[in-house]
Amino acid sequence: MFLNKLLRAPLAAALLAIAAIVSTAAPAPALAQAASAPAADATAAAPAAPAGPAATVAKEEVMNPYGLEALWSQGDFVARGTLIIMIIMSMGSWYIMFTKLWEQHKLFKAANQVADGNFWKAGSVAKGAAALEEGSAFRFIAESGVKADEHHEGTLTEQIDRHTWIGMSVQRATENINSRLQDGLAFLATVGSTAPFVGLFGTVWGIYHALTAIGIAGQASIDKVAGPVGEALIMTAFGLAVAVPAVMGYNWLIRRNKSVMERVRAFSADVHNVLLAGKR
Repeated sequence: MFLNKLLRAPLAAALLAIAAIVSTAAPAPALAQAASAPAADATAAAPAAPAGPAATVAKEEVMNPYGLEALWSQGDFVARGTLIIMIIMSMGSWYIMFTKLWEQHKLFKAANQVADGNFWKAGSVAKGAAALEEGSAFRFIAESGVKADEHHEGTLTEQIDRHTWIGMSVQRATENINSRLQDGLAFLATVGSTAPFVGLFGTVWGIYHALTAIGIAGQASIDKVAGPVGEALIMTAFGLAVAVPAVMGYNWLIRRNKSVMERVRAFSADVHNVLLAGKR
């Protein structure tokens, strides 16, 4: 008994020492695993660093599904035909306005040449006409009067007195010039009066498509009617854009024609009087 007690005390001390060693060594791997877990989480949560200045931001390009390109690509033959007609009307209007302005500029220049030049200082109308620019309207009037004065002959023309014959020739030349200035103005008037109605037709056609889309879909959603209504508004805008310049150009050209024709008629009356005085 005494021997057992003597051996039990060292054995218990040894077991206690082993248990203490085991308890102090076991948490080490757990602590290491716990310490490495937050580091891994931090690494995973950290955002990726930018590649550098070379990195570019892509811009999002938004296409307009209701613009002119969509109108042409998605519209039917009626919408395209209406748009083409208005484009032709607009191009014709601008062409006529520019050509008429150029003709009026040349006529005003010729009128200033007659007023400031040596026409009235010449010895005769024929010499004064020769001094004018070739193709000038004032030269055409003077030459017409001289020709009528020189060729007042024949059985039929002899029945008309010389005064009337020269006056008729000069007046005819003046009216030819006036008629030339009026060329194209009828087109401007037609475009100015009809272009809004052509655009209105396109508007009605677009609204018809909108109502058709509503009827097919069974609901008036914005995506069903936005395209046709946008088409209608574009047609209205095109009609106004074609008509307004045509009307304004027509009125402006008419006023300028009136101003320049006053100078032409005054010149023709003076030439008539000079020819009656015998100054060919």
